[in-house]
Amino acid sequence: MDTIRNLPETEEYPDTEVQKDQELTLEEWQEKWVSRKIGFHQEEGHRLLKKHLDTFLHSGIKLRVFFPLCGKAVEMRWFSDLGHSVVGVEISELAIREFFTEQSLPYSKEPIPEIPGAKLFKNSSGTISLYCCDIFDLPRANIDKFDRIWDRGALVAINPCDRQRYVDTLLSLTRKDFHYFLCALSYDPTKHSGPPFNVPDTEVKKLFGMTCNIRCLENVDVLEERHRSWGIDSLFERLYLLTEK
Repeated sequence: MDTIRNLPETEEYPDTEVQKDQELTLEEWQEKWVSRKIGFHQEEGHRLLKKHLDTFLHSGIKLRVFFPLCGKAVEMRWFSDLGHSVVGVEISELAIREFFTEQSLPYSKEPIPEIPGAKLFKNSSGTISLYCCDIFDLPRANIDKFDRIWDRGALVAINPCDRQRYVDTLLSLTRKDFHYFLCALSYDPTKHSGPPFNVPDTEVKKLFGMTCNIRCLENVDVLEERHRSWGIDSLFERLYLLTEK
């Protein structure tokens, strides 16, 4: 079972130059779904989100919640069932179809005129809209802005060279008084090339510090036996709450 404790400074691995040139193409991410290399998917949802759900929603009556690089995250169904509007973006059409099938949700598909080749999938009630496209193309679809962002497995999957562009894209889609929940991983990047990539506290502050208030809600030891195959012997996950400065 995961344990929760403060992370000693000696275990804060810097974002060295080791991973800066690591890149995965969109085709490689699609292939992960085809070959079932999706250990990042959590069938029961994220326990830290469950624990801090009230903080995330913060008494919002009806919110628009954004899931970057959503995969088939079960939390999308959670928020829809609570009466909120959910929007996700994912490059793998297979992942999107599996989400609707596994959640027993009838859905429709339509092209997105502003983004050639992109598709929009919606459940029959219209509370869940999943865009199948590159996240950097999404603003071209003229989607409305969001009250909440749940970023688990997204920033840590973005190629390091694209991080600032990613952050700028997401923050451009936020409404006033937004709440952005970010999960970041910290491990020794000299032992594993990623993804997921090492995103230490210093990197989070560098990326968001100028525009957001940053509050670390949890610091969790999440090392499992499967992670040892990466060559690492330490893995920590931080849950941050980011709000407008």
